[in-house]
Amino acid sequence: MNLQNPKKFKLLIDQAHEVALNVLRPISRKYDKAEHTYPKELDMLSSLVDGMNEGGDGMNAGAAVNKRGDTQTGNKNGVNMSTALSIVEMCYGDTGLLLSMPRQGLGNSAIAAVANDEQLERFNGTWAAMAITEPNCGSDSAAIRTTAVKDGDDYILNGEKIFVTSGERADSVVVWATLDKDLGRAAIKSFVVPKGSMGMTVERLEHKLGIKASDTATIRFIDCRVPAINLLGNTEIDVAKGFAGVMETFDNTRPLVAAMAVGCAKASLERIKEIFKDQLDANYSTPYLQTTHIEAQIYRLEAEWEAARLLMLKAAWMADNKQPNSREASIAKAKAGRVSNEVTLKCVELASSLGYNEDELLEKWARDSKILDIFEGTQQIQQLIIARRELGKSSSELK
Repeated sequence: MNLQNPKKFKLLIDQAHEVALNVLRPISRKYDKAEHTYPKELDMLSSLVDGMNEGGDGMNAGAAVNKRGDTQTGNKNGVNMSTALSIVEMCYGDTGLLLSMPRQGLGNSAIAAVANDEQLERFNGTWAAMAITEPNCGSDSAAIRTTAVKDGDDYILNGEKIFVTSGERADSVVVWATLDKDLGRAAIKSFVVPKGSMGMTVERLEHKLGIKASDTATIRFIDCRVPAINLLGNTEIDVAKGFAGVMETFDNTRPLVAAMAVGCAKASLERIKEIFKDQLDANYSTPYLQTTHIEAQIYRLEAEWEAARLLMLKAAWMADNKQPNSREASIAKAKAGRVSNEVTLKCVELASSLGYNEDELLEKWARDSKILDIFEGTQQIQQLIIARRELGKSSSELK
């Protein structure tokens, strides 16, 4: 079992690392203080990323989940793996700036997961946000109330979405809506709604604890007309399949969110080790029970971080190799989100006053990490999904 990063991605990882250090870190505090200001430096960077992606596996905010079932032999490390490894390094630089990257939105992952071949080609190059969460809906994605009613060659959307990452800046928004409330989960579909569509209004931008470089919007849809061809994937309501179609999106995105958490925690761990370098055994030759309290805490955090990293890699590898990874994606996301929170906060604590002031980025990484245990399904939701998979229970049997 080879636990090293695939050698073919070394150049990609090195490039992402250099971008993190030389592009993202220098402007990190600037856009943390200038909330809702678009980081114009990302325009040039996103063009470079687009160029890298055209050459093959790169940092694509989307992967080939919908291609499962294709004949394939051997072991493949593809776009899921390369994207996850790139994201780790970019979030080592700044998580909020990574979330602000053009054409790398979570909606792009939804398109990659659910869209048919014609839609994949038509929406290629778009920057897509993803709108799922609603007021009073909480973490139950199946309880959404935004409606989509067929009207000729269009659907008419009505409803409100909150906490939409890049909701104001993106070219389009992937909106989850129900075709028939009486049919429950099976009737939920996702629609690509272009920016500026009549009836679509960005109501406000949220002020947040962290990831302030990223815009987080509330969007209202009032009789918003969307072409029927913008309904992603299968238009039929399959009660037997239920919610599985749109939920494939999360099989795509949860390993990527886990990668964000791994990258953010990596930044804090490296900085705290640098601060205490004179007190740490670089070769790990001192028996654990003979280490100081600070050494023991840092070594424990490193072990937790490594476990999260390996779980993330497993979920991404399974997606590349066309293996159903819903359980593993939730495990990776739950572990990495929780570990990132713990690592970043503990590093602030260990660094004392140095970690708490704005001369260091430690306090910012601690604030940024909190969202990584919340969005794309909270810690509690991930544990519920894992329990269902382990026990073989449906969502109606285990709530």
